[in-house]
Amino acid sequence: MTLCKRGYKGYLYLEDGTLIEGCGFGARGVRAGEVVFTTSMNGYPESLTDPSYKGQILVITHPLVGNYGVPKKEYENGILKNFESERIQVEGLVVTEETDPNKWNSSKSLHEWLQEEGVPGLSNVDTRMIVKRVRTKGTMMGVIASGYELENPQRFLEKKYDEIDFTQFTSPKSPIVHPNNGKTIVLVDCGIKHGILYELYSRGFTIVRVPCNFSADQIMDYMPNGVVFGNGPGNPNLKLELVNTVRGVLEYKVPVMGICLGHQAVALALGGKVRKMKYGHRAINKPVVDLTDNKCYISTHNHGYGVYKEDVPSSMKPWFYNPDDGVIEGMYHEKLPIITTQFHPEARPGPNDVTWVFDKFKKMVR
Repeated sequence: MTLCKRGYKGYLYLEDGTLIEGCGFGARGVRAGEVVFTTSMNGYPESLTDPSYKGQILVITHPLVGNYGVPKKEYENGILKNFESERIQVEGLVVTEETDPNKWNSSKSLHEWLQEEGVPGLSNVDTRMIVKRVRTKGTMMGVIASGYELENPQRFLEKKYDEIDFTQFTSPKSPIVHPNNGKTIVLVDCGIKHGILYELYSRGFTIVRVPCNFSADQIMDYMPNGVVFGNGPGNPNLKLELVNTVRGVLEYKVPVMGICLGHQAVALALGGKVRKMKYGHRAINKPVVDLTDNKCYISTHNHGYGVYKEDVPSSMKPWFYNPDDGVIEGMYHEKLPIITTQFHPEARPGPNDVTWVFDKFKKMVR
């Protein structure tokens, strides 16, 4: 019998009927969500606070998670420099081994952090087996329990992840301004990563963050020099209001950049399609090839929906693609100032290979 480090058991139930027993950590509780995995070896503070993970139970494949603890929040002009949002966004966390921290700037352990924020964790399980099952059968719903016996878990799975608009939980309720010395851009915030905010802010932009449900007219009332449609959680095909907003903004012919959910919304606004992927891309080591010069870059990803080659709108050209599965990872318009990336050019956590995409957008704004 396994002796649990925190003194209580935990479970993960998958909708295919698989029940996995391990040890609980973090908060005691039961949560449901879509079970996804990341192959990132580091950056769990950024991953756990990424709003794009809202509604999901995250499995981290790296065997030891928690080694460097959790740092204190650092801000610059209201922008977090070491987290992607103010709180943990995942519904639950699954790891092989949860460890105690040993680093100079750690303020608390991973266990303490999850406990404070009411998020259940599960450890002492074979994450390789879970990932193999998800890769074989595809992403599925699941239930995580920490410190509770899991009886009749199916009752927690009344709704599918694809049926819920999670941006209602991650988008701000009113505009937020980050003043700066440069030109003004409006960022449509459906659950923005602060890494994206910081890259734009560091290039001199004054940033006006507006709620995800703002109309094109409300956005253009700020007389922006450019508009960014950022990342966010959930099924883009549910976001008809956002798609209409993109369509309206494009009529003004201002420079537009779409990232992740923004990339998908631009594709839909221009007549393209977005499809659910079998298990998505979630890692900090994904290759993307730039079709304009055939260079390959290593990039950070977090998406479960994709635009495939045959789904690209006729008015857009493929810019980047993933050589592993052919998913289009970026698009550009031949005549209008529109660029998009499915991957995360801000790379928090991850490599800085493609931060130059923000420089390209800055030139478009100029």
